[in-house]
Amino acid sequence: MWSRLQSAWARRREARALRRHAIPDELWQLTLLRYPFLAQRSPADLAELRRLSSLFLASKEFHGVGDFIVSDEVALAVAAQACLPVLKLGLSWYDSFVGIVMHADEVLAQREYMDEDGIVHQFEEALAGEAMEGGPLMLTWTAVNHSDPADLAANLDAGIFNVVIHEFAHVIDMRDGFADGAPPMAEAAARERWLDVMEAQWQSFCLRVDAGEDTLIDPYGAESVEEFFAVAVEAFFVAPREMRQEEPALYALLSGFFQQDPAA
Repeated sequence: MWSRLQSAWARRREARALRRHAIPDELWQLTLLRYPFLAQRSPADLAELRRLSSLFLASKEFHGVGDFIVSDEVALAVAAQACLPVLKLGLSWYDSFVGIVMHADEVLAQREYMDEDGIVHQFEEALAGEAMEGGPLMLTWTAVNHSDPADLAANLDAGIFNVVIHEFAHVIDMRDGFADGAPPMAEAAARERWLDVMEAQWQSFCLRVDAGEDTLIDPYGAESVEEFFAVAVEAFFVAPREMRQEEPALYALLSGFFQQDPAA
């Protein structure tokens, strides 16, 4: 009895959120035009993506920095792309944070590291986005607005770039508290298989990058296995057919985890 009451209450709450954050048809079509990799999904996927986007907008808080105004267009551009990776997994994967901070352009962050001799070096790093455990998540509109190249073929040499999917891939990775290129999995055997495949694919990728080869996956992935996971997820959703051809084992691994086959 109590379980049925909870389910009924959850359904009513969701229905109320969907009504309050209904996405106008014109705005939804504009978003699909801006990001063609979204428009290529099946009608069923698009209907679910639209539903999840409304629920995402109902549960997250956007904050514009400086004079930047987070319009409905901006918020939906983020929401639709963020919801694509969890289309089959559910929005609970993003429960760890609420705030999304939007900047107009790239942000210069102060960084420091200690070298092998114990000397601390300070430097500035230009950021298009950043995900932190527990949030908030930071994005820049300049990068979000150019996350889907107008001519994909002309951009393959530099690797696929999609800042929203990249940063939300980090959120998925960090759900267990660690950014290690391995999202949490219920079964130990599945995690072991993941680690074996991911490590082998990353090592092979690093060799290709070091050799100066052109790669579909952003060469930035050679920085670490967690960055490799994030840029691989970008390619998986933005250029799935090309990725399946270039990285079939990695494509199969991601397809199994995300329960999606976007190249089909």
